[in-house]
Amino acid sequence: MLGRRGPEQYEFFAGSLRDLIPDEHVLARVDRVLDLSWLRDEVAGQYSAETGRPSIDPEAAVRLMLAGFLLGLVHDRRLMREAAVNVAIRWFARFGLTEPLPDHSSLTRIRQRWGAARFRRIFERTVTACVAAGIAKGEVVHVDATLIRADVSWEALAQRWVETVEAENEPIDVTVRDGKQTGKYKKVCTTDPDATMATTGRHQRLEPAYKQHTAVCDQAGVIVDVEATTGELNEGGELVPAIERVEAVTGTAVAIVSADAGYAYAKVYGALERRGIAAVIPPKAEPIRSSVPMRRFRYDARHDRLICPRGKALKPGRRVKHGRFFTARARDCRRCDLARLCLSGGRVNKAVVVGDDYAALLRARRRRERWSDHDKAVYTRHRWRVEGVHGEAKTRHGLVRAVRRGLTKIRIQVYLMAAAINLKRLAAATAVMLCAFATILTAQHASAPRSGRTRAALAST
Repeated sequence: MLGRRGPEQYEFFAGSLRDLIPDEHVLARVDRVLDLSWLRDEVAGQYSAETGRPSIDPEAAVRLMLAGFLLGLVHDRRLMREAAVNVAIRWFARFGLTEPLPDHSSLTRIRQRWGAARFRRIFERTVTACVAAGIAKGEVVHVDATLIRADVSWEALAQRWVETVEAENEPIDVTVRDGKQTGKYKKVCTTDPDATMATTGRHQRLEPAYKQHTAVCDQAGVIVDVEATTGELNEGGELVPAIERVEAVTGTAVAIVSADAGYAYAKVYGALERRGIAAVIPPKAEPIRSSVPMRRFRYDARHDRLICPRGKALKPGRRVKHGRFFTARARDCRRCDLARLCLSGGRVNKAVVVGDDYAALLRARRRRERWSDHDKAVYTRHRWRVEGVHGEAKTRHGLVRAVRRGLTKIRIQVYLMAAAINLKRLAAATAVMLCAFATILTAQHASAPRSGRTRAALAST
């Protein structure tokens, strides 16, 4: 006959919650490598020693947050609803089966009390653990940036009217351009002022966003540095600070840096050269804006001169932002057969702006033509190392959209996400090492009896 089981189940569970969780569960694997014993002393100064109610245990709070990012439950309300019925989360956060869980607002207050700097230390501790385990070095680093859509609606955007602001306040800078990203047509977010308009492509619409800057070690895909900024900030200016942070946390000098063409600026190549770092960054194609393009002018770095296509020298002049003017003599241009094509209307001599570290840019272009097989392999790994981390963070750890508003809160979200990914890498590497160690022990144990029988047989003879 068919069996039947009623809905009422009155069972008393007397074992450990760990017995109910598979060994291969992500929380069980991460728990083997997670060490937060240092955290209590780190945050002790944020609490009163004698007055007030007892707070949530700091380690339990961080474990709850990490469990949310490991399982893709990045919203506090959803996380606590799931933790109420999920035995794995309860065990990972050190809560009993019938023990009441904290309210979701408690996690918010903890983040506000601790600040972003302490959550960055949690992330840096995971980097240090990966370095100690031998799965990260920081010698070859892949750098990239990705946009995080801000948690705002389109109705929250408003245009910034420069004329109104100028009429009611002090005059603004006259150099402001009237473009879509700057000037009087720039849109600002009224509900999240830190979110700025940005886009991933020239033909895609601008969206309110933040930008995550990530540095990934080439060895095992460990995130060795991560930072969040406003969406409109150029990623080229964040490369050198990221390298400095990587060297500080890993204790190893960076030897090779790979990045995409979004970092192909003369200042980036120059900064890397001065630090003795090989740049595996493909230079951008030089834009042709004139009948006599810039590539036909030869820069003499030794004498700091610019040579025109007809062999005449242009001397350096006044400085401008990120470069200098190089100007030709009027008599040289007057006699030149290219003057009609080279000079703009109304000018009697040629003036060219040469950016700082232009010589480093030229060397990078020449080096790109002679990339070795190792350079090509490093750049190939760049595409699936750091871009793969961004894809993993957005599809599995909730980075596709900002969870909260404000740059400080977004930084905390980014730090916890990176810490969760590093803990997964560390747990996977530890499991492989334990498996290899168990295999060696099994082989030794299997060979020991045979060796004993052999010695006994030899002794009997």
